[in-house]
Amino acid sequence: MVERYGSGPLSWLTVETPLPSGPLHVAVTPQGVAAVGYLGRSGEIPRCADESKIAAVSGRVGEYLAGRRRELGLPIDWSLSTGPHRAVLQTLFTEVPYGRTITYGELAARSGVFGDVEEPGLAARTVGQMMAANPVALLVPCHRVVAADGIGGFGGGRVGIDVKRWLLTLEGVLEPTLDWNGPL
Repeated sequence: MVERYGSGPLSWLTVETPLPSGPLHVAVTPQGVAAVGYLGRSGEIPRCADESKIAAVSGRVGEYLAGRRRELGLPIDWSLSTGPHRAVLQTLFTEVPYGRTITYGELAARSGVFGDVEEPGLAARTVGQMMAANPVALLVPCHRVVAADGIGGFGGGRVGIDVKRWLLTLEGVLEPTLDWNGPL
């Protein structure tokens, strides 16, 4: 059985990584990458059989995580996000480059979708929930969205926070610690 989304059939591939979460599980469609999971299920089906997609995704993710690439440059299939969620994700994607961060509140303001929200902190909390539901993590760098008073959260509990720290260290936002296992 082939899973279908608005943009076509969905197939999965696994990319080995040095991340604390282990391998990435990536879903692709004819339009591009539709989903990325740090803590995905192994053996996602149907498996991607397109060698060019497997090579492109694996190669670019590997280069990025090795510090040899600052942008993944992979096409994104945005079909798993809609409305305000997509607007916030696209704002993050276009406005927060490698090595930079933005707070949840700043991203809410920049996105322009929370103009009618009056409750203090509600827009920032909503952006936090949107980041936790980001279907294309890493490609749309939710790890670059931080709290006003620190690193903030990341899906996946403690492992998720470790992934966020790892990625922010890779990008030079955080200083490497003694247990850093990434590129120097």
